[in-house]
Amino acid sequence: MDINSILDIDKTISRELFLDCTYYFEVLPKIKDYIVKLGNSLDKNKYKEIDTNIWIGENVIIDKLSTIIGPCIIDDNTEIRPGAYLRGNVIIGKNCVIGNSTEIKNSIIFDYAQIPHYNYVGDSILGYHSHLGAGVILSNLKNDKSDIVIKNGNEKIETNLRKMGAIVGDNTDIGCNSVVFPGSIIGKNTSIYPLTRIRGVIGSNLIVKDDNIVVERENR
Repeated sequence: MDINSILDIDKTISRELFLDCTYYFEVLPKIKDYIVKLGNSLDKNKYKEIDTNIWIGENVIIDKLSTIIGPCIIDDNTEIRPGAYLRGNVIIGKNCVIGNSTEIKNSIIFDYAQIPHYNYVGDSILGYHSHLGAGVILSNLKNDKSDIVIKNGNEKIETNLRKMGAIVGDNTDIGCNSVVFPGSIIGKNTSIYPLTRIRGVIGSNLIVKDDNIVVERENR
């Protein structure tokens, strides 16, 4: 699979960050500095800096029981629900839902993504209209703490990153209580069944069932 064809970078306020990258994961170490640079350049009539290096767009709803640590940008019409924990270095797109007891750190969430219940998203990128079911974990650190290597068929891609979660393509759904291993890449328009373990590269336009039974699906 072409792992650089699964995201529409026009569906995020962070588009510029992706332009000079060979692989999507190369943006991960750059998120913190980029947020500060972008935040300070935003239209102050539209985006409000509600705390140091925390900017929100228009019609953003933030529950008082959520926690947001900067730097962080939350774009228009997004809802941050009770118990959500944005742990810093996070870009949330337009019309997103970040839900109860969801923790996100050093990640980019594209427009219309939903992460609504009991999720962990670390060092990851979630594409346009992607969705995580309740309890989905995007694990970002190997047990032996070694650098992440992406295995795409016979190709091995050295990331030089000790922490990398997942890159989830546009319009992809991951079912409840699934665990996605560090360095995984999931294509666009793919559905993952609940209680599934995912590792490596999963293609686009697929249905992935228990025991990694994979069938093709029609394009959406």
